[in-house]
Amino acid sequence: MEEFIEDAFNNCTTFFKQSHANRVACNQRTKPFDSKYTHTLIYVSTTIGAGSDPVAIFMTIMEIHTFCAILVVIQLHVFPCVSLTSFVFGDSLVDAGNNDYLFTLSKADSPPYGIDFLPSGGRPTGRFTNGRTIPDIIGQVLGATSFPPPCLAPNTTSNAIHEGINYASGASGILDQTGTFFIGRLTLKEQIGYFEKSRSYMVNLMGEEKTNELLSKAIFSITIGSNDILSYFRPSFPFSGDKIAPEVLQDHMVSNLTTQLKRLRWLGARKFVVVGVGPLGCIPYVRATRLIPEGECSIEVNSVVRGYNSKLKEGLNRLNREVGFGAVFVYANSYDVFRRMIRNYHQYGFENGDGPCCGGYFPPFVCFEGKGKTANASSSFLCSDRAKYVFWDAFHPTEAANLIVAEKLLDGDPSVCSPMNIRQLHHSPIIPIHQRS
Repeated sequence: MEEFIEDAFNNCTTFFKQSHANRVACNQRTKPFDSKYTHTLIYVSTTIGAGSDPVAIFMTIMEIHTFCAILVVIQLHVFPCVSLTSFVFGDSLVDAGNNDYLFTLSKADSPPYGIDFLPSGGRPTGRFTNGRTIPDIIGQVLGATSFPPPCLAPNTTSNAIHEGINYASGASGILDQTGTFFIGRLTLKEQIGYFEKSRSYMVNLMGEEKTNELLSKAIFSITIGSNDILSYFRPSFPFSGDKIAPEVLQDHMVSNLTTQLKRLRWLGARKFVVVGVGPLGCIPYVRATRLIPEGECSIEVNSVVRGYNSKLKEGLNRLNREVGFGAVFVYANSYDVFRRMIRNYHQYGFENGDGPCCGGYFPPFVCFEGKGKTANASSSFLCSDRAKYVFWDAFHPTEAANLIVAEKLLDGDPSVCSPMNIRQLHHSPIIPIHQRS
């Protein structure tokens, strides 16, 4: 049985050396790997007194893994690394302009969308908000010098090596049928299909091994599921047939998402951030269509969201147990972050926690800007101070709200991100796996 202890020790030493190598690559001030860590690990593995007792052997292995984790955490604080390649998947909450290249009813290609997006000079970029999305903000904080471009934009593939790519598409969902009302959109399956093409380009350019090494350090964020639940509550035409039970919908969503996450892992992804669905019962669209009084949220809609999030978290925990050190699936609890912000909006510096800054409460529930003589008559309502609103339009948060959520996801405690926050994930080493498994 002692070989199990030896394996645990060897894995821990490899894991810690890889952590140190990552620090060296990003920070030349890092000192050479010190053999005293190895000596300490040997001490831990030989002085606990495992003997031949299986329980004691198990405890010894757990002690080694715990000590290994402590050493890595120390490294993360002493030798931070600031570089980022990210691949973004999801819906309109994180779309960076892919829908501008599709025939679709879901677009954000006209003013005042993007009015506060400095890199474009306030012109629309296809983002469904007034400024930056949450991945934009997190990328900047972690050292990215530019934003991952939309995958459908011309000549995007060459950006994959240094910046990453954004595959997200407004109106998309986990389920293929979600969003058909809007005509064009990239389903999650299609988004990963585009990533597979990007990966092939990288392999042709730099080879399989270097591509896997790059992908093992990149962050893959997936923000999707809102449209699946909104579609569930949207009246169908014609009005026929009974809806499936919410529990069936939740299970179907988790099953399909898990399949796509495994597909991404097979393609080389190792660091995942999977964002749960926010409190949809509180967004202006749902409150307007379900006649929810001011300051309140739809209990029914939020109940379905919470049930899905709970099952999603369980599914990600299961994946983490299956893959061990081979990958990390972080569950990002956006629901509680947004719910606290909406409930206590004054404490966060907002003056309005439930109304849209732009577009109002009536169809088409989006922002638009009239032109010429008809501008005053046809322009949608736009608030005077966008930083004072939680919601930009009837569906999406403002950049001000995104900033708060991004900060929580970056450095939040286990109630926000588990098993670690995004900053810890970015710095954490993943043992390279040069053959896809």
